[in-house]
Amino acid sequence: MAQRQKEPLRPLTPDERAELRRVARASSEPAGRVARAKAVLAVADGARFTEAALAAGRRSGDAVAHLVARFNRHGPAALDAGHGGGRPVRYGPSERERILQEFRRRALRRAPQGLPTVSTATILHVLWGAGYTWQRDRSWCSTGTAKRKRKDGTVVDVVDPQAAPKKS
Repeated sequence: MAQRQKEPLRPLTPDERAELRRVARASSEPAGRVARAKAVLAVADGARFTEAALAAGRRSGDAVAHLVARFNRHGPAALDAGHGGGRPVRYGPSERERILQEFRRRALRRAPQGLPTVSTATILHVLWGAGYTWQRDRSWCSTGTAKRKRKDGTVVDVVDPQAAPKKS
């Protein structure tokens, strides 16, 4: 005989059900999010936790029970993956936004209210997460010239007049 569910799924609103169906059918969503949406929909349609886990391609009915409890509290936001273990998150969304704000002002380390103690690796990860990259066009380089160091100073001795057509 199966045990009674400790925390059954609350009734879904029409918007929540539509969102769950959209996520469950989406091929562009992360696979874990799709599986969680399928499990919640199966429970909403009357399946037991173990059956819902199998319908979502998972093995554990306990994980579905935890998902249902989280869905009851947070709604569709429970479909998003949480922190997967490891070190705790040190810089949350507000701190990351502050790093981006200081970067846009070009004052990450110089200003007294800047961020002198944040590591370079953290800054790079935040900037990469926000979509900043310097590897595509290398726009900081002056294309077509080469600077050579000589005993009497730096000299620009190589200039390629075909640099602009070659770049595009």
